[in-house]
Amino acid sequence: MKYVVVDFEWNQAYKPQASQYKKLPMRLLGEIIEIGAVRLNDDLTPGEEFSVDVRPVYFRTMHFKVKKLTGFDNKRLNRGLPFKEAMEKFHEWCGDGVTFITWGRDDRNIMEQNVELHGLDWSWISGWVNLQVIYGLQVSGQRGQQSLSSAMEHFGIEQTRQAHDALGDAYNTGLLCSHIDLGEGIKQYASYDGSGELPLKSSDTGPEPLSHECLAGFTSKDSAFKDPRISSPPCPRCGESLTLTRWVDQGDRRYMALGECRTDGQFLLRMRFKPNGGDTLSVNRLIYAADEDMLSFFKMKVAQARKRSRLTHMRRKKKLHTRKKGIVD
Repeated sequence: MKYVVVDFEWNQAYKPQASQYKKLPMRLLGEIIEIGAVRLNDDLTPGEEFSVDVRPVYFRTMHFKVKKLTGFDNKRLNRGLPFKEAMEKFHEWCGDGVTFITWGRDDRNIMEQNVELHGLDWSWISGWVNLQVIYGLQVSGQRGQQSLSSAMEHFGIEQTRQAHDALGDAYNTGLLCSHIDLGEGIKQYASYDGSGELPLKSSDTGPEPLSHECLAGFTSKDSAFKDPRISSPPCPRCGESLTLTRWVDQGDRRYMALGECRTDGQFLLRMRFKPNGGDTLSVNRLIYAADEDMLSFFKMKVAQARKRSRLTHMRRKKKLHTRKKGIVD
């Protein structure tokens, strides 16, 4: 098993109502501005390191709180690589079939959202392990959020790297791996609810997909929408076919729908088409448990799609009327 300890720093808008959020094609907690990673040696100690700065597309001005924590300023932000190029370098460094280790669950949510935002492939990622959960099982006996610094203090590990620096936090997390029974911890971690997570307290934030699939071999969008894997996917909890609303076109080959299971309630489905070689398409599809925020977000996107459709219809009608008038005159 190839283990890489990874940490991300990300930027966000100044306030939840900021105009940047209205431009986003999807729900986004933040844009990654720094990737830091450490490959574990066979003895589970930190080994080779990787670090890269990333230039965001939407949140291009540093949030003052993020700047204070990370030391990032706008000058450094603008020198970063585009996300796609940064991820290509990261993938090349990691190799395929890698399992990521993080401290907490936010890093996984952020990476998957950013990968989806840019329409990139993530099939090279074999799995995710939240070391915070394993530490809680084996050491502290707590299931809530616990700080990385308190875990290091428990084992008497000196913190020699800067906190709130992606590479520094990844390295410090990597130091913990040899102080716990990681092999047994991963077995315990994977045995809870199929997703590798303990039941979380209300203080934990960030949506976690219940299902993520990469579906390939479609000759067109129409053929994909008619495929049962898309038109009536299984409930991620009980396996019964979901009843879907109409897919909402978000632009940039992205679609969203609500699904309902008679037993397990509502789910939010998101997918993006990706062209492959040989004139075929693949689909990245995620399924989330639909909470109130997601339902509100979906309703907003439906309203936006209807507004775009009305405007398009009015423009076409006006254009046709102008043509007819020209012919009569």
